[in-house]
Amino acid sequence: MTATAELADAQLIWDYHQMHHPAQPASLAIGLGSHDLGVAAVAADRYLSGLAPLLLFTGGNSPTTRERMPRGEAVHYKEHAMELGVPETAILVEPEATNTGENITLSRKLSERVGVDVSSATLVCKPYEERRAYATARKLWPGVDFTCASSPMTLAQYVNSIGDERLVIDMLVGALQRLTVYPAQGFMIEQPVPTNVNAAYTRLVAAGHTSRLLRRAG
Repeated sequence: MTATAELADAQLIWDYHQMHHPAQPASLAIGLGSHDLGVAAVAADRYLSGLAPLLLFTGGNSPTTRERMPRGEAVHYKEHAMELGVPETAILVEPEATNTGENITLSRKLSERVGVDVSSATLVCKPYEERRAYATARKLWPGVDFTCASSPMTLAQYVNSIGDERLVIDMLVGALQRLTVYPAQGFMIEQPVPTNVNAAYTRLVAAGHTSRLLRRAG
């Protein structure tokens, strides 16, 4: 495959991963831990614009965030949101989660423990993780109306922010594989994958974009 063809396939998968939900009021906004402080910024904007009266940041550390966020992802998110004008009293912190499933289950437990009635929630995450977050939350926290949000970036802008085009494509491919594998394992609800998106995935795997694939399914 040429680099142009690979980017065209990556664009199809990028567009599929995003849920394109319109902004709407929610009981709270949940910022899912990662290396990306843009998650905290988007969550802060939801609070400051009156769309979410409470923020919940969830995430401990991973190999990719341990050096950049030594106090833990959720703590760094909280600090960034406060720098942007969100009062500390409007922020909950869940500092233990290490994956998307734990982000949801531990956020649910924290909300219940502090007595927050959650009928709706905005999941704030990296742009290519929206659909995975949505499918996971729908499975693990039933009865809540979930929508998704992320930094309004194009694929090209995201590649520039990461600085590694191949890594970004690998991450897109890995996230899509999980959407097809995890429902059978009880981790998320099924998400139909359009034929053209599935074909793009197959071509990119054949081209060697496999570093983020699950070994047992790859």
